[in-house]
Amino acid sequence: MAERVQKLLAAAGHGSRREIERWIRERRLTINGRPAELGDRVSGEEKFVLDNQPLRVRAAFSVHRHIIYNKPDNEITTRSDPDCRRTVFESLPHLVGARWVAVGRLDFSTTGLQIFTTDGALANALMHPSAELVRRYAVRVHGVPRRSELESLKSGVMLDDGMAAFGAIEIAGGDGANRWFHVTLKEGRNREVRRLWESVGYQVSRLMRISYGPLELPRKLRRGKYQALTPAQVRLLYRVAGVREPYAQQPAAKRKHNNKKRKGC
Repeated sequence: MAERVQKLLAAAGHGSRREIERWIRERRLTINGRPAELGDRVSGEEKFVLDNQPLRVRAAFSVHRHIIYNKPDNEITTRSDPDCRRTVFESLPHLVGARWVAVGRLDFSTTGLQIFTTDGALANALMHPSAELVRRYAVRVHGVPRRSELESLKSGVMLDDGMAAFGAIEIAGGDGANRWFHVTLKEGRNREVRRLWESVGYQVSRLMRISYGPLELPRKLRRGKYQALTPAQVRLLYRVAGVREPYAQQPAAKRKHNNKKRKGC
């Protein structure tokens, strides 16, 4: 059955629908030798080329892979960086015929849980606001917030891109000049946790995502390491995303290190 090209390529793990739509608008993607259009419907049998490089689609459909990663504070969630900073994708297993899609970004200095999948449709559904998946963070702020300030953060404050609020705030310890809190959000706006605290006068000194939807960061998973999701975790992700699980999953391959120098760095 024919599907829109952005949906098919996203499901094959070649990026999010929004990213693929940008390729189409920029005339970077061709289908059977002609520039792709946003309304194109395809079967997967076509020849897809992005920036003069062929995209393997049918092979990528055969099986999807899903991992959880503990991001350190010296990596950026992007495929390349003009400042030559290390990217999270350099720490992930090497793939052939597919590519990893990040479920939500973490900024450069934020650590913790990231989910990666080769199923772009799943990634898109998990990030969509309609899924209302709770993101939970451990955050350290400089200072001792008053109860009225915490209540303000839960009731809502105006940021430059609209109203925002934490779903919950739990005191998690700390002494001296710093305090730890656990906070939750149901959306992933840029630097939202930091901006919320700054709106009431507190600077965030440490920030770590400790859960995303039903998945929690394993205590034994060290920073810069990843592990494959179990079949039960994969089924749970598809269920909460409202996406049908397309294929049986395979065990994770052994980690392959890529120590090649990044181009231009």
